[in-house]
Amino acid sequence: MKKLALIAAISLLAACSQKAEEKKEVAAEPAAEPAAEAAPAADSGTQPGTYDVKMADGTMATTTINADGTYVDTDPKGKEVKGLYASHDGKDCFDPEGDTPGMCWAVSKRGADGSFTATADDGTVVTVTPKKK
Repeated sequence: MKKLALIAAISLLAACSQKAEEKKEVAAEPAAEPAAEAAPAADSGTQPGTYDVKMADGTMATTTINADGTYVDTDPKGKEVKGLYASHDGKDCFDPEGDTPGMCWAVSKRGADGSFTATADDGTVVTVTPKKK
């Protein structure tokens, strides 16, 4: 009787193991698709890091984009604005905390020094350069 119970338990574990492997295979395919969708974000020009931002009037600010999808903007006076960063439809979008509306920026190709221009939906253009360490 003990042998029968042991064989039944082993059979049950083997069956569960096969179902788990089948589920892993099925889950692996959909996981590959979002990775393909994430590729445009890598080309957005705003990889995680800290950037100097030159405004149209020549004033300088800093933007830090974090790997966790957050960002911090620091204006010339040191005031910080924090929020969420994401890439949508080929644009880099910043959604600040609170009631301030978010803004999306079309990003140009990077220059040899890593700099690029970003144009907001409202037409504002800034020059963005990776901050030197």
